[in-house]
Amino acid sequence: MFNKVVRNADEAVAEIGDGASIAVGGFGLVGVPNTLIEAILRKGSKNLHVVSNNCGVDGGGLGILLEAGRISRVTASYIGTNKEFERQYLSGLIELELTPQGTLAEKLRSGGAGIPAFFTPAGVGTFVESGQLPILYDSDGTVLKYSTPREHRKFGDNHYILEESITTDFALVRAFIADTQGNCVFRKTARNFNPNAAMAGRVTIVEAEKIVPAGEIDPDCIHLPGIYVKKVLQLSEVESANKGIEQYTVRERA
Repeated sequence: MFNKVVRNADEAVAEIGDGASIAVGGFGLVGVPNTLIEAILRKGSKNLHVVSNNCGVDGGGLGILLEAGRISRVTASYIGTNKEFERQYLSGLIELELTPQGTLAEKLRSGGAGIPAFFTPAGVGTFVESGQLPILYDSDGTVLKYSTPREHRKFGDNHYILEESITTDFALVRAFIADTQGNCVFRKTARNFNPNAAMAGRVTIVEAEKIVPAGEIDPDCIHLPGIYVKKVLQLSEVESANKGIEQYTVRERA
């Protein structure tokens, strides 16, 4: 059987060069492939186009690539609390394509399934449909580029807009368990965008907390078939524990 396990993170991301497009799993800081992201930072790849639900936080997740100036374009559903992301976007340093969250998930899934586009009611009658979302600002706040207007169709009594699917050069994914052939199991909410991102990548790289021999995972328990996966990285105990908390909510003890 073909073994997809690589020796280390640097070997895993060796093919990711300047200008690559990368789908990245995770939601906030949950299920984020931190070790692979850090390897890209070490490699020095720049001018990256990242497709992810968000772009990490200041100092965490994809935020470390953002702070290093390695990302030139982001396709995401929200900016969140990342102040550096906000600063770069409003200063004209990066392009940002905001996409409704469910639409983004389906764009990735459909891309992986070979579906070029689909109609959705999400965004009908908004700036998404009219193409009035700012993609790129000038340093003085002038909008240099707007989003692309969507085709509008009516099916029955309902209105829809056309969204094109997404495929990327690479995909980075964080799994709980993977086998040597790339079949993956995600843990609870860490599943989030990971399966969809993995499907969209032409070369998908998985970092896993645990790797088992092929055949050990019950087929009914597999969330992502290995057919979508090119490389698998075994995380160390320290790397597996690298799970940031996006927001702390505390109270005084009695």
